[in-house]
Amino acid sequence: MTSVQAHEHKATAINVPEAVGVFDTFDDLQRAFYDLRMVGFSRYDISLLARQEVLQEKLGRAYWRAADLEDDPEAPRAAFVSEEAIGELEGAIAGGFFFLGSVIAMTAMLTPASALGASIAAVAIGGSPAAVVGTLLARRVGKNHKDYYANQIAHGGILLWVRVRDKEREDLAVNILKGHSGRDVHVHPWSE
Repeated sequence: MTSVQAHEHKATAINVPEAVGVFDTFDDLQRAFYDLRMVGFSRYDISLLARQEVLQEKLGRAYWRAADLEDDPEAPRAAFVSEEAIGELEGAIAGGFFFLGSVIAMTAMLTPASALGASIAAVAIGGSPAAVVGTLLARRVGKNHKDYYANQIAHGGILLWVRVRDKEREDLAVNILKGHSGRDVHVHPWSE
């Protein structure tokens, strides 16, 4: 896709102000996100910059800096995903594969010809490899999550946008972003 084709799909900006800040660490970003949620900002009003592949597809450029995209209405957005949510997903993946392997093994044990030795072998063959596969897939999810944030930091920081509907919410969002080491915190008069 060429740069011209990528820009044919213009973003729709709405007339709702938006605070923006750049974070140098995931921990600072996560604390800011939690504080925003604690004071009543909806998770739907909070967004991050999308993954590198989406940026390349939508903007048509492989290289970018956070500072260049802070106020770009075409910068693709993504939802915030906490470390806890990733941990839960990793557990679900690993546990799901272990459960699937165990169910297969237990099904094999239900056959009338099943002896104790065959049952133990079925559990070992069915449960253990599935647990290993599940663990490897879970680690990959965690690594992709960490790589997403590391890539943003390498490009100048993690961008966080917060829609604010009035001056009071605007001040609150700006103070929270700055309070958690957000830099270049400011408000623009539109949001995506």
